[in-house]
Amino acid sequence: MIRKAALQILAFALLGCIAWNAYIAVKQLTETQRTGAVALENSKIKAEISGVLRDLTDMETGQRGYLLTADASYLQPYSEAKARIETDFSSLRSGLAHRPEREQSLESQLESVAHSKQAEMERTIKMRQEGYRHRAFKLVDSNEGMEYMSRARELLSELSMAEASRFTQFDNARSGSLRKALVSTAIVNLCLVVLAACLLGLMCYHARMLDKETAESKKELTIRDSQLSRLTSILSNQARSTTSVIEANARLLLESYGGFLPRKGHECAEQIKDASAEMESLRQELVCSPGNNGDHRAA
Repeated sequence: MIRKAALQILAFALLGCIAWNAYIAVKQLTETQRTGAVALENSKIKAEISGVLRDLTDMETGQRGYLLTADASYLQPYSEAKARIETDFSSLRSGLAHRPEREQSLESQLESVAHSKQAEMERTIKMRQEGYRHRAFKLVDSNEGMEYMSRARELLSELSMAEASRFTQFDNARSGSLRKALVSTAIVNLCLVVLAACLLGLMCYHARMLDKETAESKKELTIRDSQLSRLTSILSNQARSTTSVIEANARLLLESYGGFLPRKGHECAEQIKDASAEMESLRQELVCSPGNNGDHRAA
């Protein structure tokens, strides 16, 4: 009974370890998927930040080239960047929608500075187109545009650093979680090996004990069968002796005093003789039945 209880406890513990191991694996898979999603989102935001910086740089390059040469072909990168920048800002706002308020505030400031820079560039280009070359260069020399551009770069750099810091924190937390998962997995697998070994050992021991108990039970049954056979033989012999005496007395009574007995007494003596003969016949059948073949000689 104790062995069965121990087997059940070990089996349940083994199943528990298997379930815990599966839980750790599923959790780690979920964490890996989450890490991939975060990394993808982080890369996307960084690409959008780089896109905004590229747009502002292309616009400024096109502006300076046109101001110096008055060649309209220099306005092509300016026009293309101007068409892209609103889309890039929209994507950046969407990417930062779930970020802390500070990052969203930086993005708003960046848009304001970018619009101011764009307005400054449009004024200089318009002056150059209208022939006011000196006024255009004077506005450029005021460093207003350079200040806008420097501020935009600062804001973009802060946004990029914030994203890098966020991902670093997430990666550190993920690494810590991975280490814990590896330690937990190692411990659980060690427990699985130990429990499996204990369960196997206990099963082998239980099987040996069952074989031993079976052998002892067979031996005990053999002893009891032998005792029962002897008891049956003794009882059979006693019954045979008793029925033989009864039958002999009945026969002697009929032979010696049959003529002196009344009809009723004669009938009783006949019945006693027949009954004893029938009892002997039943005894012979019981003794010679399939479980008592070993006692046939004793009969």
